[in-house]
Formats: sequence, structure tokens, C-alpha cells
Amino acid sequence: MSRMTFWSFSSVPFVGLLSLFFTTAAAALRHGIVRNVPVFREAPAFRNGETCTADRIHVAMTLDDNYLRGTVAAVQSILQHSTCPENVFFHFLWVRHEPEVFSSIKSTFPYLNFKVYRFDTIRVRGLISKSVRQALDQSLNYARIYLADILPSNVNRLIYLDSDLVTVDDIAKLWDVNLNEKVLAAPEYCHANFTIYFTEAFWSDPELAKTFQGRQPCYFNTGVMVVDMEKWRQGDYTQKVEDWMTVQKQKRIYRLGSLPPFLLVLAGNIEPIDHRWNQHGLGGDNVEGKCRSMHPGPISLMHWSGKGKPWLRLDSRKPCIVDHLWAPYDLYHSSEHSFEE
Repeated sequence: MSRMTFWSFSSVPFVGLLSLFFTTAAAALRHGIVRNVPVFREAPAFRNGETCTADRIHVAMTLDDNYLRGTVAAVQSILQHSTCPENVFFHFLWVRHEPEVFSSIKSTFPYLNFKVYRFDTIRVRGLISKSVRQALDQSLNYARIYLADILPSNVNRLIYLDSDLVTVDDIAKLWDVNLNEKVLAAPEYCHANFTIYFTEAFWSDPELAKTFQGRQPCYFNTGVMVVDMEKWRQGDYTQKVEDWMTVQKQKRIYRLGSLPPFLLVLAGNIEPIDHRWNQHGLGGDNVEGKCRSMHPGPISLMHWSGKGKPWLRLDSRKPCIVDHLWAPYDLYHSSEHSFEE
């Protein structure tokens, strides 16, 4: 199996790549915008077993310097628990070419199969509304809506993952879930208080309130999704989500970033999968990020959705108990976390 590492500038001659790298770096220095990218230890080389086939598992994640430490931990956990780690192909989306970030991924995972794509923020210009937390308003948070447009057309199935999670099970099990002709599969929660995800302006409008008529309004977290890319394209789901973002700009019908338009389009019409694949909410709420404990039941994936991120709480020496479950996957070179509460 080929271990060639791809990136979005692969059509440029090698000399051109070097020129682009140094030109970008020089420009960053001139304008004083060089970012403080963490330095990581090199990950061990994870290899396929003899029983592995050549079938690829496609995983998409966003890539930026603010969440890079989380991304690296997530990748490390996926490879570590995979029976066939060389089969996992990563598709990273970023908003700009950042040589330091690219070099960091390449040096930390020398054998990683990956490609990097630029997400053009013009796609969401004028569509993003202010939410309860600034991090939710970043353009890259909306990139998941456009995966079917950005990734190659031969990627027919995709796992999308947020950068604030780790897996403790073989990602192939998630990849193999049966979508049963649905466009998307994710853990589903039908007993959640669905009304809290939308404003009074939504529920008081008779036409808008009829949106969920004929389907059970069930919450799902968009940080872990298995997507049938062909069905997404055929059903023009990108446009459907964008349409609700346009309504939001006009009437302010929700407060939570990119999640509500997904719910408006797909809630009650996805393929539910085992809750073990998204033990979410470990970052607490979106305002204070207070500590939360695990939900009962088996766990395959832990997700620090919410305001509190494990690397920040560990560095502050005020970690939550669950943050110590993230720490073993942290390859940050100066990680010296205290395991005392």
C-alpha cells in the first residue's frame, strides 16, 4: 500500500513548493502573524496486520493552529486503536496555507496518509450569525457543510470528526455501520429537550414550527458523522443547510453555530448508531465549560464538545477527571500534566 503523503498543492513542482513555503513564511514574518504552533513528539509507526485488505477508510477533520493539539491527539488515538491503521486516509480542511501546521503534522506522523484542502471562507461570508460562544462562529466550524463539494468525487463515504475527541475503539467499526439508505448516520437522542436549540422566534412562527411535522425531532451531534457523500450531493444537502442559515440571518431562529441548520434539515431522518460512538459533552456547557462526568454505558469515542477543552484544563493544572482520559494521546512535547485534582 502506498504511503505517499498528499497535500492540496500536489500539482505544483517541488521547487515551486519550496518557493511557496519560504515566500509564505517570509510574508508572515513581515506582517508579524507567525503563529505559535505547538511542537509534538513523533508518533510511533502503526502498521497493518496480515489480515488487512487495501480498502481505505476516509476521515475528515479541520486543521488550524488553535485546535492542532486536539487534532494530533485525535489522529494518534485513531491510529493506535485501528487494526489496519495504514488504511485510514485523513482529509484535513484549513482556511489558509500554514507551513508550520503542515510541517507539524508531517513530522509528528511521518507515515500518515493525508491530503489538505483549502476551505474558501467566501462560501459562508454573510451566512454566519453570532452564537453563544465565539469559537462556534469561526468559518472553519462550517466546513463540514461543504465536504461533498471540496473532497474528490471518488470519496463515496466519509467519517467526519471534530478535533476535540479521541477514539478508544477501532474506527473500522464506525466506518462499517449500515446507513440503510440514509444520507447520514450518527448517535441519536430522541429524549432530549429539542425546543432549547431554537429561539421563540422559530417556535412562534406557524410555518417554521411545522418544519418537524411528520418526523420525530431527535438531536444528534455533528462532531461525529458517517456520511454517504453520493446521497449528500444528489440530495443537494449543502444548499438545504445554507437555506436555513439564510433564514437565521433574517429571523434569528437559533443560537448555536452550525448545529441547528443540520437539525432543521436532517433531525429525525438519520440512521441512528450506538451511543458509544459519541460520548459527547465532556467539555461542559457552551458558556462556562464546567466539569461533567461520563454517561453510563460502553464507550468507543470520547468527545469534549462544549467550552472546556482538555489540553487547556490540563495546562491550567485544573483538569476535570475525564481530561486524564485524553492525556495519554497528547503528543505535545512538554506535556507534564498533574494527575492530582
